[in-house]
Amino acid sequence: MSAPLDQDDAPTNATPKVAGARARARAEVRAAILAAAAEHLAVEGATGLSLRAVARDVGMVSSAVYRYFPSRDHLLTALIIDAYERLGETVELAVVASSAAAPAARWVDAALTIRIWATGHREDFALLYGTPVPGYAAPDDTVAPGTRVTRALAAIVADAARAGQLMPASDVSGLAVDPANRDAFAALRSELDLDVPDGVMLWTVAAWTQLFGLLTFELFGQTRNLVTDDEALFRDAALAMATRIGLAD
Repeated sequence: MSAPLDQDDAPTNATPKVAGARARARAEVRAAILAAAAEHLAVEGATGLSLRAVARDVGMVSSAVYRYFPSRDHLLTALIIDAYERLGETVELAVVASSAAAPAARWVDAALTIRIWATGHREDFALLYGTPVPGYAAPDDTVAPGTRVTRALAAIVADAARAGQLMPASDVSGLAVDPANRDAFAALRSELDLDVPDGVMLWTVAAWTQLFGLLTFELFGQTRNLVTDDEALFRDAALAMATRIGLAD
């Protein structure tokens, strides 16, 4: 018969292991809830999302789901943040991978990466950029994830400026910006680390919004029977905007 363990010989990591197991279990349940919610989102849209229906799909009572997501809005916020993070990471990786290419080519590549993600994740795109969900106001938690794509695109312009590869037309460099927006542009320039004139800032913002505007038109059917090749239009528009910003090709 083996001797009993002295108190000093007893395992000391039992509590951390239990705590770790609980955290893993909670993360798994949370992931299952989000996966079920994403399926409902694809079928019924954000307005039809129901915690009770999601709970039924994962084999839980609705009161148990509320311990993870206190309301439908909390669940929507988690889905929004998750989609923003996945899109942001995808574009950031593309921007890093294209670092050796010419700035205009990098911009077009990033734009096409956004389009590929959007066309492959239509429900996610609709949740992020489609019709607002009635009664839902996105909290501040969504701001940082939501700017990842913007920052990735701005990084291309910033890299070009630092490398002397930013060559805006004279009318762009001297483009007047309404005084009401100058302070906002100055803050945005500082936040995005963009040492460029207001005119370049204006066209960078315009190019960013145009990319998502074109995608919205395409995915929601606004270009049907008007545009023969949406991808070609998107590529051409992205290159035109890159040229307008002053990104060298």
